[in-house]
Amino acid sequence: MPVTVPSSASAEFEQRIGRERIARDVPIAPFTTFGIGGPADFFCEPSTADELANTVLAAREASVPYFVLGLGANILVGDRGFRGLIIRNRATHAIWSDGGRLSVESGAVVGDLIHEAVARGWSGLEHYIGIPSTVGGAVWQNLHFLSPAPERERTMFIAELFESCDILSEEGERKTVGKDYVRFGYDDSVFHHRDDIALAVNFQLSAGDQAAMHRILQENLSWRGARHPWLEHHPSAGSIFKKIEGVGAGRLVDQCGLKGHRIGDAQISYMHANIMVNLGAATAADVRALISAAQRAVEDKFAMHLEPEIKFVGEF
Repeated sequence: MPVTVPSSASAEFEQRIGRERIARDVPIAPFTTFGIGGPADFFCEPSTADELANTVLAAREASVPYFVLGLGANILVGDRGFRGLIIRNRATHAIWSDGGRLSVESGAVVGDLIHEAVARGWSGLEHYIGIPSTVGGAVWQNLHFLSPAPERERTMFIAELFESCDILSEEGERKTVGKDYVRFGYDDSVFHHRDDIALAVNFQLSAGDQAAMHRILQENLSWRGARHPWLEHHPSAGSIFKKIEGVGAGRLVDQCGLKGHRIGDAQISYMHANIMVNLGAATAADVRALISAAQRAVEDKFAMHLEPEIKFVGEF
């Protein structure tokens, strides 16, 4: 596939980042939880927050389109790939301080931090076990989970643990911002509305009982395992549609009789009607067609519009 970024911009960008650190025409499917996506013109994997910031700045200054990728959940990459630079964030350094403060770079995997926190006796992160996300993705989406236990039956948000984060702003300034700036919402944050990049995040955890935390890990994993398809066997992007006030999007799709409905190798899960799975060779076109079919069915039956929650990346 020919690189469509202007050659002058390409040369400037590669010189600043280092030609040896940039790969070309890299398929993105293996780096997403859906297992779908064509090649990116450029691909690199910064391993520190400084490298991440410098890579983004170089792309901006050379006018190279870019997308920062974590674990690749909640996105659908087009079959034609991405005309520009995919930055796979591998910045994972973490500092555990006395008093439960965790300072961690945005490419760290939340699941890894959960086990470390429990081992250290710090509580808060254990509620998000089983959800594929990096720290940057968690803050971007205000990661949340509806606890199944009666004594804590409410939606838990990562914003509750958030203290501050270090960002590269869309104006190119590195600074530390708090909750007022980030403006957390349901599946929302300032990162949806500004081209700011989270470089590192500071969380405040609390002292917890390890036995109680292990119980929460088991309960939450059991709850998710009974309701969500396992990524290892049925790759997916997570929930496809946004929640509609007062009713779950999956319930509407289910009431249209669409569980198991399939287009190509994309299928609406039998376990959860708001999740679409890749049966092995699904394309982005298959998924888009399945999304449209679900939207039409819900509109015809309930006169309600389902809005996608996942982000569409690249060319379709």
